Amino acid sequence: MPVAGHGGHAGLGDIAPDEGWLRLVSPIEALIGFALLTATVSWVLEIYPALTRRRVLAVRLALLRDADPTTRQLDNTSGALLLDSLATEVVRVRIDFTQYAEAYYFHDGEDHSSLAAMVGYAVVLAQRGQAAGRPEAKLAGALLTGALTDLAAILDQRFLHTGGPPTTVFAAYAADHGRDGTQP
Repeated sequence: MPVAGHGGHAGLGDIAPDEGWLRLVSPIEALIGFALLTATVSWVLEIYPALTRRRVLAVRLALLRDADPTTRQLDNTSGALLLDSLATEVVRVRIDFTQYAEAYYFHDGEDHSSLAAMVGYAVVLAQRGQAAGRPEAKLAGALLTGALTDLAAILDQRFLHTGGPPTTVFAAYAADHGRDGTQP
């Protein structure tokens, strides 16, 4: 049956609700749909950098684990700078877990890009830094230890509820994300 004025072809404007209340609800429904789509896209754009920071830290820890620097190798200004930069990255990830708690539930693909699998090695590096002889390396090791303790507290308080020390929390984090969490 042809539609008047359109030569038999139905266009988008040809379908309109007859009821007055439906004419009011239809644009509101479209507006709500657009708002939900906008909110979803905004959320993804906000959480993606947090996930990227977490994966970057994990990959960096994996590379360090492969290089396995000794206490002696960390006992210099370069080692102190390395440990200090790791502490900064750990603090950023800790803030991400506070601001984007849902990021905890995103599981990373491979072990080398999974913070759950790699964070235990950061504890090893912090201990090596604290065992170093130079004050700057000791301080950087202490900073990294503090940052890791703070991260463990957030993970435990919000997600894991082990009540244990950081090593226990990180082991629970690894297990919760399907990772071994042990270091070679």
